[in-house]
Amino acid sequence: MNDLERIGEEIRAELTARDAAREEALRRSRELVRLCGTAVRAIHREEWEEAKALLAQADQAAREMVSILTPYPDLLYAGYAQDGLKELTEAHLVLALLLGLPLPTPESLGVSPAVYLNGLCEAASELRRRCLDLLRREEVEAAERLLGKMEAVYDLLMTYDFPDAVTGGLRHRVDQLRGVLERTRGDVTQALLQGRLLRALRGNADQS
Repeated sequence: MNDLERIGEEIRAELTARDAAREEALRRSRELVRLCGTAVRAIHREEWEEAKALLAQADQAAREMVSILTPYPDLLYAGYAQDGLKELTEAHLVLALLLGLPLPTPESLGVSPAVYLNGLCEAASELRRRCLDLLRREEVEAAERLLGKMEAVYDLLMTYDFPDAVTGGLRHRVDQLRGVLERTRGDVTQALLQGRLLRALRGNADQS
């Protein structure tokens, strides 16, 4: 029975270490999601330097979370860890798309291809808010250019016809993006038509 006790203690030690790693990774994941959400809000306020500083903190939190979970691949690929990395990807891509910066790669962000594609999809959806802000400021041409970026992302994502088990549920997110894209296209089109009508009315008024 000594062997049984030894094996039991070894298992207990392993599970204790795994549980500690999981709890610490959960804390880092929550911090990561918070930092990314705050960074996206700063981006929409055009507080670019603040957003970059928050993303640098988020990068550090992500690295620490991954380091903690690396000995436990099943925990690393659990939902909460991958969700945190998806939020990181989304925030970085929103900043790059809005500022016209080179897009970060999955390798540079330290995420899997599936996480990257899901983050890219959510980043494209997030651009709708920026489009609406531009339309309220009557910057219709800028909103139209941003809509073009949303469409380019959607067109790319539509080419990934793989099972959800491979893409992490990408198909559902792409379906949601299609709805966001259609509403945004309608808003931009309406603004363009209104602009043309106003210019026509002003032209007629000048001629009279």
